[in-house]
Amino acid sequence: MAATTKSVVDVDYLKQIEGARKDLHDLLQKNKKFSPILLRLAFHDAGTYDAKTKTGGPNGSIRRELSNPSNNGLKVAIDFCEQVKSKYPKVTYADFYQLAGVLAIEVTGGPKIPFTPGRPDSRDQQDGGALPNPNGDAKHLRDVFNRMGFKDRDIVVLSGAHTLGRANRDRSGFDGPFTEEPFKFDNSYFVNLRKADKPGLVKFPTDKVLVEDPAFNKYVQLYAKDEKAFFAHYAESHKKMSELGFHPPSPGAKA
Repeated sequence: MAATTKSVVDVDYLKQIEGARKDLHDLLQKNKKFSPILLRLAFHDAGTYDAKTKTGGPNGSIRRELSNPSNNGLKVAIDFCEQVKSKYPKVTYADFYQLAGVLAIEVTGGPKIPFTPGRPDSRDQQDGGALPNPNGDAKHLRDVFNRMGFKDRDIVVLSGAHTLGRANRDRSGFDGPFTEEPFKFDNSYFVNLRKADKPGLVKFPTDKVLVEDPAFNKYVQLYAKDEKAFFAHYAESHKKMSELGFHPPSPGAKA
């Protein structure tokens, strides 16, 4: 396993976490356009996890992995975070980036996702497994997400994060938003998946396959009709994503 620094979740650490939460929340409220890329940062830091080898995961290493083509553009998110992170030196990058992802959902109208601090930072760069290729098929999606320990429902509901933001040609080869309101977290991504392609809106092949694959499609139909179900399931799967390989420490214990 990668070497990690040890974080101590004591009273002072929790105070710094709460300070960071408030300051980052306030900054995001004024700059909601950064929410999608902060969410992407949280996903990509966690997405190196391998459930079999128990390696990778949300450990802050992504700040040293920006040369990876799949992480193109994420320096913007890291620099944005640093405006607040620098004020709270005790908070690990691993915790901070996952806190940023949680708040990105919250300030754009999505569900509140429980956040437990205590993730230690890795000292190493992670090789990890590949993240989803937007041109992949159903098998590709399952291969990537199953490696992290996710099942079909997790795959579909986490794909709903595409309700925020847009595709960028230098990152995915596609250009344009996925929904009409790319800074509002709702179920419009799934509503759009059930409709014909609309000029100006993007659907990756990995988005379209969610409708084409029967096992995936049943969840698309549910979330398109029931936003409350989407929010509830999304919060569960996002929390799981943010804690891949992480075992929350007891207060005062070393992580």
